[in-house]
Amino acid sequence: MIHFFGGYWILRHLPKEKTVAEYIIKTLYGLEEVLEAELHQLGIRHTERLNRAVKIEGSREDLYRCNLQLRTALSVLKPIASFYAHHENQLYKRVRRINWEDYLGLHQTFAINSTANSQIFTHSKFAALKTKDAIVDQFRDKYGERPSVDTQNPDLLIDLHISDKLVSLSLDSSGTTLDRRGYRTERTEAPINEVLAAGMLALSGWEPGQALLDPMCGSGTIAIEAAMMAAGIPPGINRHFAFEKWPDFDEEKWKELKHELKTAKPPDIPLIFARDADPHALRLARQNARRAGVEDWIHFENANFFESAPPMPGCRLIMNPPYGQRLQPGSMQDFYKKIGDTLKSNYQGSEAWIISANLQDLKFVGLRPSRKIKLFNGSLECRFQKYELYAGSRKKRE
Repeated sequence: MIHFFGGYWILRHLPKEKTVAEYIIKTLYGLEEVLEAELHQLGIRHTERLNRAVKIEGSREDLYRCNLQLRTALSVLKPIASFYAHHENQLYKRVRRINWEDYLGLHQTFAINSTANSQIFTHSKFAALKTKDAIVDQFRDKYGERPSVDTQNPDLLIDLHISDKLVSLSLDSSGTTLDRRGYRTERTEAPINEVLAAGMLALSGWEPGQALLDPMCGSGTIAIEAAMMAAGIPPGINRHFAFEKWPDFDEEKWKELKHELKTAKPPDIPLIFARDADPHALRLARQNARRAGVEDWIHFENANFFESAPPMPGCRLIMNPPYGQRLQPGSMQDFYKKIGDTLKSNYQGSEAWIISANLQDLKFVGLRPSRKIKLFNGSLECRFQKYELYAGSRKKRE
């Protein structure tokens, strides 16, 4: 979208009326390949993997489907302009060149999300302020009035990203990030992100119809995401999106798309088990599952992992043990050793996946992981590790 001409970088806007447009789908670190596979499943073939994102070419319907159906997407951005800026005044002038009436009405509200990795624009909030000034000054000079800023519920959400001198402006079609499915109104301490949970399920190779156990389920996110996959329930079915306020929003197409997905026939009931030693956490998990429409798809049990038998032979475990901040004072090494001992004694013939931010303590599981995947839960760097729990000796199995 940037052309070099006669020694100057020329700003080019993406035409609003194009039937096929460029979109940037953002995700979490380590889930780019999973997201790209999801996009291919939706029939979107023109994809390019980026850092924590995938770029696509798609239609307006693709935009709607991505927001509604993608399980490992955080947001769907529609780029509208990009340019180079060497100082704040240049940023202001080039933002003001954009015809903002194409996207924003005089009496509508807007907000700007900003990120910057730049030695010039060291404060992303100040860059957002200059961008805001350019937008409202354009309206004020023309009409004597200006749109208002609403950071809580804006009609238009603008994404500003600055990498060194390169400024990218996009419309955020999602609004609140897509991990906000709408089913989890109450959370246990340090819950796992919904997008991360869906990504972990995909990375583990779990498929509907296979037995799955989360033995420390907390607020139930892993089990609920698995049940929604198995039931064919779109992750965004119970929420609203920013694009519903866009001038070109096709309400009939949107209703048709949601009706088509809602009436899809779900597969057979899966064998998904969610356990926790804390009755309060289990109650929250049940309530969340009920809001997600999958309570009947999950077997909830108030059970201590260290004292209970597997729900069935050969089930796959995916677990998010308590982090250091969540655990009562004591030895984390002993805690992880106990996890490993329980897996070895009770879960032979199964496959276990553990995610943890306690990277040193995780070694005390005492099992050799066959896979290690670097992920992030919020700002916490984690490892998602696979343990193959052979029945009998490994030699006999081979």
